[in-house]
Amino acid sequence: MAYTIQLIVEGFATGSIYGALALAIVLVNRSTGLINFAQGSMGVLATFVAFGLVQLGAPLLLAMLVAFVFAFVFGAGVERFVVRRFEGGDPDTAVVVTIGLFVLIAGIAALIWGYEPRQFPSLFPPQSIEILGVFISLRSVGTIVVLVAVMALLQVLFRFTKLGLAMRAVADNPQSASLSGLPVSRLLMVGWGLAAVLGALAGILVAPQLFISPTMLDFALVYALAAAILGGLDSPLGAVVAAWFIGIVENLAGAYIDFIGDDLKIAVPFIFMLVILIARPQGLFGRKVTVRI
Repeated sequence: MAYTIQLIVEGFATGSIYGALALAIVLVNRSTGLINFAQGSMGVLATFVAFGLVQLGAPLLLAMLVAFVFAFVFGAGVERFVVRRFEGGDPDTAVVVTIGLFVLIAGIAALIWGYEPRQFPSLFPPQSIEILGVFISLRSVGTIVVLVAVMALLQVLFRFTKLGLAMRAVADNPQSASLSGLPVSRLLMVGWGLAAVLGALAGILVAPQLFISPTMLDFALVYALAAAILGGLDSPLGAVVAAWFIGIVENLAGAYIDFIGDDLKIAVPFIFMLVILIARPQGLFGRKVTVRI
């Protein structure tokens, strides 16, 4: 029982990393209708900025703040100068563009820092705490707490601030928002900037566990896309819940189903995802869209 609880807590922690990226994907999709396949590489680039500052002797928290500012500016710039040219057009073209950005940004990170994995300092101490006979790492607890705090801040932003309400209006109907006098273009840039910050957060959380490298978020991005689709591309809460579900199911299946083990456990949450989406195509928390002809 203690081992099972430990696996569940670790699944929550891993799912929280997927959830941060899934939130970024949902945020971009709600504002522009696009799925940003470059979200992972944008997060990696910002994480490398923090890594470079730490290497120069900057405190980790200061390096993180600078990385978040860089991520916001970079994400807003990508929307303004690249993605905006394809918004409202053929969605297949926009998908190809974001895939191209994924390859380009990862290549830039590799050109500057190389592919050799390097140690990144952790926000949390390496010790574990014992609760009712279960040893839980402070890193796992800290990761979960960070994601819950981010979710709470996003809820406050979108429900109780003028900026958040304006962003929701733009996401629901850009044309009506523009006619109402809202600065749609600026709000789209803010949405992409915030999504890039969430990607940077995911990178900083995962880097101490996997070592920092240009490809460290590739697998996490796959899980994050699955979580965003499973939870509903218009539901931040659904994306996080689905990410936690994926993290927990993956851990439990790898530990308790003999023929699965570590090699096949990646497939288990995707099987669940297919079953759920067959019954509910809009995702667990997504809204069914009715199109009038």
